[in-house]
Amino acid sequence: MVQALNDALRFALEENPRTLVMGEDVGRLGGVFRVTEHLHKDFGDERVVDTPLAESGIVGTAIGLALRGFRPVLEIQFDGFVYPAFDQIVSQLAKMHARSLGHIRLPVTVRIPYAGGIGAVEHHSESPETYFAHTAGLRVVSPADANDAYWMLRQSIASDDPVIFLEPKRRYWDKAELDTSAAPRGLHEAAVVRPGRDLTLIAYGPTVKVCLEAAAAAADEGRSLEVVDLRSLSPVDFGTLQRSIERTHRAVVVHEAPVFLGLGAELAARLHERCFYSLEAPVLRVGGFHAPYPPSRVEGAYLPDLDRVLHAVDRAIEH
Repeated sequence: MVQALNDALRFALEENPRTLVMGEDVGRLGGVFRVTEHLHKDFGDERVVDTPLAESGIVGTAIGLALRGFRPVLEIQFDGFVYPAFDQIVSQLAKMHARSLGHIRLPVTVRIPYAGGIGAVEHHSESPETYFAHTAGLRVVSPADANDAYWMLRQSIASDDPVIFLEPKRRYWDKAELDTSAAPRGLHEAAVVRPGRDLTLIAYGPTVKVCLEAAAAAADEGRSLEVVDLRSLSPVDFGTLQRSIERTHRAVVVHEAPVFLGLGAELAARLHERCFYSLEAPVLRVGGFHAPYPPSRVEGAYLPDLDRVLHAVDRAIEH
């Protein structure tokens, strides 16, 4: 996934001279995860910009650049570092198009490595997606594999609206075939990544792989689970989710963020409204606990795993 993201950034820099990459250590270092490696060498200081350690300043500067016709791509080094920039994102970046009655657009992409599973220290394993999905004016997306990472980042940078691009850091080193010849799926289109008939698992970002593993394990017990990769958190492709549930009649939503007021709550509520006569059990949720993210030595007990997903599957099917 790291290489796919790097390729997408390179494409954007080559395609449009007004595209900029900005962030802490994105230049000479190539980023802490090496997503921007070699870009500074090839495009120079004015296109790949090492910024001060000031997230509010990074986003504020990008807004000014976008007003002047540039297309900034920002990196927030870790998920927990985005909060100093929260006001700039939700009060300025998200609102300018509406505030100007449609006359001003801010084509800013904010890349955020997010979620846990890498044994990191405090403030390095957050799942802040619900804050941004709740904010009107922002597009919020998260790829689950390298192929989607490449295409979705290209589509995000090309968008004239601000995009929060959430990169599941524990999937950075997962490999997948990158198909640059076929037309990409729509940026806000969900994908059925494994068909099934008994229950729908809905996931995004880091938990898609967990759900695929759960579906494989359930198949050994004679159960057929469908896995849907949400891909876009705002807007949500409810049509694909509804069609899946109309086939399977049950659903479980899985994400790393806390279950309490997490994205799964909105998905469950909407799906109960839209699929009431198709559902044979309540839409269940599996996620993190309503507590600060724990120290790395016990994050395995916090993160949704195979057993917790399969336990929810058992509850839904036995309902």
